[in-house]
Amino acid sequence: MNLEEEINKDALKMAWAEIQQRIRKIKLGGGKARLKKLNEKGKLSARERVNQLVDNPDEVFEVGILAGEKMYEEHGGCPAAGVIVVIAHVSKKRCVIVANDPTVKAGAWFPMTAKKNLRAQEIAMENKIPIIYLVDSAGIYLPLQDQIFADKDDFGRIFRNNAKMSSMGIVQIAAIMGSCVAGGAYLPIMSDEAIIVEKTGSIFLAGSYLVKAAIGEDVENELLGGADTHSGISGVTDYKVKDDPAALKKIRSLIEKIGDRPKAGFQRTPTKAPKFDSLSLYNVLPKSRAQPYNTYEVLDRITDENSMDEYKKEYGQTLITTYAKIEGWSVGIIANQRKVVKSKTGEMQFGGVIYGDAADKATRFIANCNQKNIPLVFLQDVTGFMVGSKAEHGGIIKDGAKMVNAVANSVVPKFTIIIGNSFGAGNYAMCGKAYDPRFMLAWPTAKLAVMGGSQAANVLFQIEKASVKKSETPIDDKKEAILREKIQKRYDEKTDILHAASQLWVDAIIQPEETRSWISMGIEIANNTPSQDKFNMGVLQV
Repeated sequence: MNLEEEINKDALKMAWAEIQQRIRKIKLGGGKARLKKLNEKGKLSARERVNQLVDNPDEVFEVGILAGEKMYEEHGGCPAAGVIVVIAHVSKKRCVIVANDPTVKAGAWFPMTAKKNLRAQEIAMENKIPIIYLVDSAGIYLPLQDQIFADKDDFGRIFRNNAKMSSMGIVQIAAIMGSCVAGGAYLPIMSDEAIIVEKTGSIFLAGSYLVKAAIGEDVENELLGGADTHSGISGVTDYKVKDDPAALKKIRSLIEKIGDRPKAGFQRTPTKAPKFDSLSLYNVLPKSRAQPYNTYEVLDRITDENSMDEYKKEYGQTLITTYAKIEGWSVGIIANQRKVVKSKTGEMQFGGVIYGDAADKATRFIANCNQKNIPLVFLQDVTGFMVGSKAEHGGIIKDGAKMVNAVANSVVPKFTIIIGNSFGAGNYAMCGKAYDPRFMLAWPTAKLAVMGGSQAANVLFQIEKASVKKSETPIDDKKEAILREKIQKRYDEKTDILHAASQLWVDAIIQPEETRSWISMGIEIANNTPSQDKFNMGVLQV
């Protein structure tokens, strides 16, 4: 390994170490003291519940662990948005698991809690796999109720999705393992089957204090909505169990009995290892996001060895379009080429920029993958589309529009990994979040923004400088330097991938060597959803 590779490796590992440090803290939920108090009540923590439920705790894919990070500090914080969402095998079937964390504000729902729950339901609906709710929640966090209650994609959407999934035949199983109050009571009961834990589980529209205030009735919570009441009197719940482990065992037994479904028919052959060890990806990606590199070196470490059949290799070289295999699954890969390349006319083209010929090639390749029923993988390291008179005269807007159209209308599953930059319209054309990738993932040094930090900061600086000039106080060189640094720092914080993860713009920040397993898992669950739709680009024909 040469010096440059050592520098690259250290930079990426340091970025991942920072993320891991945050994740370790997040996994403590509301803190060690609250976890201890929970265990003293005879209850498992949310993560203990998940680990006991799944077949193998080491084979869990967690979605949105960084959601809500730094967002609710004035309210004491909301680690992981107060809810754990994972995809894992339960009784040998891939399931989505949603577990409220009662150590975080008693499992109350913050705005990001709702967003994360909706994302979990979306994954189950897209892939037609069972979803399991481990419910232990005090309901909506009242100080922020105006941000979570009334809008289309707020709290009520959860129950709408319960109903929709039931009509779609998607299995929903809920275990009431703690408090389940008010609107939150509908989620488990709108599931197909509900389990309740004796003594610790309770479910009611209004607790004893509110009942007393509303109608003057004195009643204890256990009699009002405990396990005996809802199992033997109201018939609201379907199974009564003695404790958390028994509830998890019952879920495993119910999941085991689910029948199989028709498959989408995605092609898979025995897995082959990549040409080069995936761990050597750390050596390939430069420390600086502006520095070029050869994207083929990334592909050689992600795809199965000797599986690539590159489409139009000599044409539109700022995008690589290739059929390949990842853990045996057939995929179509569209990747930004980050090194400077020479066009068919001899012109040098910037790496990471999408030119008209590259967009044209990608559009045709997307159509081919849809025709062949091959899932698409987008590897983003893009700074945007080419600009300037030559590009405009060549119809870059038309070519870009065709590519965006093809991405939007694609009916095969799509998976997006931000390995470097994800800027401007390049994000859209390379299947950004708005274009419904089954999973949106990012490597630790990724950046996500409308444009690069230095360019955006310079524009913002000119705006603020002009505003300052209108005042009576002149701006000298020292003040100018301070202002520029302040703007750059502010913008960089918003482009950092940690910010994107906190907003749930990406499902997870992953280590580069995890890329293959995430894509493989994604295609495996997508294989449960045969599509009846046909690829059609409308009036924008290729």
